[in-house]
Amino acid sequence: MTDARAKKLSSWKRAKHRIAHSIKLRMVLVFLLLAAGMTFVFFTGAQKAFSMGWREAARPLLMDYVDRIAAEITNGGQPSVERALSITERLPLTVRIAGPQVNWASHPGQAESDWMRDKPDDSGPRNGEKWGNGKDWNGILQRDTADGHTIQFGINDEVFVRRPRLIGYALTSLLVLTLLAWLYVRRLLKPLDAIGEGARRFGAGDFSQPIPERCLHGPDELGELAATINTMGQDIQQMLDAKRALLLAISHELRSPLTRARLNTELLPETAEVNPQREALLRDLQEMARLITDLLESERLATKHAALQREPVALEALAREVIGELQARHPEAARTALHAAPGLPTLPLDPARMRLLLRNLLDNALRHSAGAPLPPELHLSTEGQGIRIQVRDHGPGVPDGQIPHLAEPFFRPDTARTRAQGGVGLGLYLCKLVAQAHGGTFAVRNALPGLAVTVTLPGA
Repeated sequence: MTDARAKKLSSWKRAKHRIAHSIKLRMVLVFLLLAAGMTFVFFTGAQKAFSMGWREAARPLLMDYVDRIAAEITNGGQPSVERALSITERLPLTVRIAGPQVNWASHPGQAESDWMRDKPDDSGPRNGEKWGNGKDWNGILQRDTADGHTIQFGINDEVFVRRPRLIGYALTSLLVLTLLAWLYVRRLLKPLDAIGEGARRFGAGDFSQPIPERCLHGPDELGELAATINTMGQDIQQMLDAKRALLLAISHELRSPLTRARLNTELLPETAEVNPQREALLRDLQEMARLITDLLESERLATKHAALQREPVALEALAREVIGELQARHPEAARTALHAAPGLPTLPLDPARMRLLLRNLLDNALRHSAGAPLPPELHLSTEGQGIRIQVRDHGPGVPDGQIPHLAEPFFRPDTARTRAQGGVGLGLYLCKLVAQAHGGTFAVRNALPGLAVTVTLPGA
């Protein structure tokens, strides 16, 4: 395939895609096809009606008219060229006189008149249309005189040379009307652009800017649609605000009794009978405190403008600190394989949020590596001017159908439904929020064996 043909095909595909995805273009095409169809039907119908209906009705009049013109040319005797010429100057006719004494044609450049040309066997008009038989046709447009002359009449083609111009005018008018229809449709459907932008903003969680007021005052369906979407956005915002306020209130209110419960638990006597229950209760209280902290952090990071306390952070050093902290809960964390590329850049990051990200990723990998032949791996490498973080475990992994849901809040795979193995389902969700708050990306995939989580952070 040549380049020109490939470009033409690509242009056609783009045009087809635009038409398929634009109601405006499709409406204009419908208007254009409708106008062209109506024009074709009108001209075709008028032509057919004229060519079929006028004949029988006009036949007596036409024969009488031709008799009068022939009588005027002959004036009771031999045909007169002067009188015939005078008639052709007044009327859009051609006259041909043939006989023993006079042989003359008013328009010698026209071999036959329009009405006599291209008829098979001289039996009817052009394009094979017949009045009746040959005698009928000749009886209307041809007269024989007493002295042996024959006078034939026809229509002068030169009078109708402006017909192509009329067709051009009609096509130009059609294009102008189509353009006016396009402008009107574009103006009529212009609110759709603002409605689409507003719906996309609402879908992204931005309810601060509703659909503009100019789209709401239209007394049509688009105005009603814009008002309905604005109302829906307000309702969703109120529900989200109420949910966030309730969650924050519950989280704050739970902290005080949790603190008192932890304090009272620590004051229990350390005896052989009490210590097992005491340690179990402290672990549960710590888990609840972590859950509350994660809930509060997720609400802070889920806002559109999450506040970050950025400062230069060396991720390799921070990763080693997080691994050391995890050894208190996961002794096997000491086996974590850290692979850091040389020359990693120092990026402006929020150290507390990055510590949370690394801790959750490694904690998730450690919990799912129980019994795995290899320890979890943490890879730090350069990605353009930024850094790429990948944490992989060698555990059983998760079904492919559950991969897209792993970063959703409170989602736990079927293989990790217990609290000891699966947590509460906020770890990866928080990691995703931290990555997005820093302008980075978050991705999860099956590494076969195990699961690999990749976070990219952009450079300064």
